Amino acid sequence: MTPATVTAPATAASAVSPMLDRLASERATGALVRDHGALYLVDGQVVHAESPAAPGLDILLTASGRLPAEGWQEAVAEAGARREVARFLVDSGQLADGELEICHLAALHDAAFFALAPTSGPTRFRYGVWHWIGSIRPVPAADVAREALRRRDLLDAVWPYPEVDTAPLRPAPAGPGASPRQRALLDLADGVRTPAAIARTLGRPAFNTLVEVRRMAAAGLVETPPDPLAQAPARLPDWIPRVSDDPDIALLRRLRDALEATL
Repeated sequence: MTPATVTAPATAASAVSPMLDRLASERATGALVRDHGALYLVDGQVVHAESPAAPGLDILLTASGRLPAEGWQEAVAEAGARREVARFLVDSGQLADGELEICHLAALHDAAFFALAPTSGPTRFRYGVWHWIGSIRPVPAADVAREALRRRDLLDAVWPYPEVDTAPLRPAPAGPGASPRQRALLDLADGVRTPAAIARTLGRPAFNTLVEVRRMAAAGLVETPPDPLAQAPARLPDWIPRVSDDPDIALLRRLRDALEATL
């Protein structure tokens, strides 16, 4: 009798990024680069993350008034080359150790959410690359992936229309009253700024901003843009008319004509 095959359950990291799961198992050190950001690993654990969609640690610290911009610039100039910016901020007395850890953890998960977003682009890993901020508190890769999945589910539970995440924010013509936190976003919703741009301007985590934007969309405070896939007309691939007239291609052309006749 052939023994049954037991399939190991997929980990959170493998569900989000199979390469991240493998690198964690290898205890790899370097930078995992994807379409929307990068994760920095040391011994297979995530020590930093960055994404163009999320405000960096510098913006979160300086916009809140906790650290003057000059203090950040001094830390980068003095300790960036030896990759000890975080250590410099603490040793110079500008930030308490625990305070920096909490703020960095928030920035890490914020950027990792976007860096680990589903993508069809390539994923690359650059071995041996370190980030100049230095190591603060490493986070297991599985925990980072699990949090990214949790955040995806939360956004869909609030308002399952991801189009609002990247489109310029537009107030609805006659929406209901907004909370003070929502009003700060609406004041910057000019039909040009995206939620990411507004988060950067306010110095807020981008994911927190997306949650608020989706709540406002669900409440009718801002417009939900149409689904671009639903709006796009049906169209056959460009390569079909260019290939030879063998029987299979002739069939494809008849299918094309039939499809176009229904549009």
